[in-house]
Amino acid sequence: MSPATGQEAHIRREKKGRGGKTVTVVYGLRLPPDRLKALGKHLRQVCGTGGTVKDGAIEIQGDHRERVAEALQQAGYRTKFTGG
Repeated sequence: MSPATGQEAHIRREKKGRGGKTVTVVYGLRLPPDRLKALGKHLRQVCGTGGTVKDGAIEIQGDHRERVAEALQQAGYRTKFTGG
């Protein structure tokens, strides 16, 4: 992963509209699609789960907010938890 430019990544947990399944969503990053996809792959590997990139946001299956925040901070991003 190349170093981040101090961007703030917002992290939230979603359950609504997903058939009762929990998803960790990372949004607010201003990255080109290829870098966003690469970061999504890295986060999936860190969490050991599936995920995708949709509409400029990274979705990771399950509640992995702490692991995602730690991985993003190590990559140079600032993190902020939003929502419930």
